[in-house]
Amino acid sequence: MGSQGIELTFLGTGTSHGVPMIGCDCSVCRSSDPRNSRTRASVLVKTGGLSILIDTSPELRIQAIREGIQHVDALLFTHAHADHLFGLDDVRRFNDLSGEVMPCYGSLATLRTIKKAFEYVFVPTQIGGGKPQLDLIPITGPFFVGDVQIIPVPVLHGRVEVLGFRIGGLAYVTDCSSIPLDSRELLVGLDILVLGVLRPEPHETHFSLSQGLKVVEDLRPRKAYFTHIAHRMDHESVTASLPSGVELAYDGLVVRA
Repeated sequence: MGSQGIELTFLGTGTSHGVPMIGCDCSVCRSSDPRNSRTRASVLVKTGGLSILIDTSPELRIQAIREGIQHVDALLFTHAHADHLFGLDDVRRFNDLSGEVMPCYGSLATLRTIKKAFEYVFVPTQIGGGKPQLDLIPITGPFFVGDVQIIPVPVLHGRVEVLGFRIGGLAYVTDCSSIPLDSRELLVGLDILVLGVLRPEPHETHFSLSQGLKVVEDLRPRKAYFTHIAHRMDHESVTASLPSGVELAYDGLVVRA
């Protein structure tokens, strides 16, 4: 599967706290390098004439305005943790612009959490203010958005199963500490791998820098970008230490293949 015609925009590349973190005066949080300013992780994939948003971070409104996003055809959810979900209400603006209900794809567990956390969306409420119009669609295997095939890639976030996604030769795998063998087979022959790599030190529910590099070495994508980055990694110094073909992503970065 080739990824010709795919454009990926990193809307956010930060971990759950974002960078800078509240109450922190470390060198990365105080950095003047804009690549060290990281909103919560999310990406926009454009392919086949469609715009597909993966996760709705708490900064979705800011990210969409910054990147000039005016249309989204579908939402994919990796999982239902707050930093990947809590911008969902901002989707109502895309409903307004398109006049259409937004298809939202996620695991059954993720969709259950969405219905609980955003109960007001799914029950009658008073008129005024507006609320997102969502069509929750459970992922049970590979599926299509229009003519674009999406392959879910189950991975482990600590003990919790979450989803990565493969679209052609592109794969987006964030919030991950282990990739089962069956899922690794879904990640063979990639042009671009986006992988969540939190920090240099080990972590219970995320890949460390050395672990992420080992995954890249094993899967051998043509290009790899690390995302979901904490304040423990300065963009310039860490990027300089990485092997050829591997980079830290940053908010606003656009890559094509």
